[in-house]
Amino acid sequence: MPTVAITSFVRRQTAQSQFSHWTISDEDLIGRVVNNIEKAHPGYREGVILVPVEPEGFFSADAVLKSGDTLMGEFVPRREGEEPRKSIFVVGDKSQAKTVWVVLYAHNVLIERNENETDCDYEIISINASPTVDSVPPPMPPETLIANHFGMSGGTATNMNDSEFVKSLRDSVMFWKDKAHVRPKS
Repeated sequence: MPTVAITSFVRRQTAQSQFSHWTISDEDLIGRVVNNIEKAHPGYREGVILVPVEPEGFFSADAVLKSGDTLMGEFVPRREGEEPRKSIFVVGDKSQAKTVWVVLYAHNVLIERNENETDCDYEIISINASPTVDSVPPPMPPETLIANHFGMSGGTATNMNDSEFVKSLRDSVMFWKDKAHVRPKS
């Protein structure tokens, strides 16, 4: 069985954040990942996988936008030491997830930029919970793909050539054009 750890980066995904979050224990989260790792889908590059897990105890911070929705934004670093990034969100309520994809980066991917926190085989980088039933993982948001591909602060190299990047960016834009992260009401 591969070893899996939870990173400090994914801890930003709280009930108060604009990201999906979970209410189950760390042990339950890791157990669900390990028990489903054979169902993993390949990520945007070798060494990145997305593992589907049971959605109970997960809340989605993604929303399908409706005409007239007001979007808000901010320009802040994702974590200390990174340059600020633009983030756009819609104010609203998170919903019970119907599908959850746990994003894992392999140890060798994380050590490329000295971002590993453990010696585990994989580290959990993101919990992507969806308000819809999805049979395949949705593409990463365009802003994340761009930051990764162009080596921006906090990005992880995609190792894509130009045509692979354009195809991935097209898929991302088409999926995310009418969606946004939810910023919970205060």
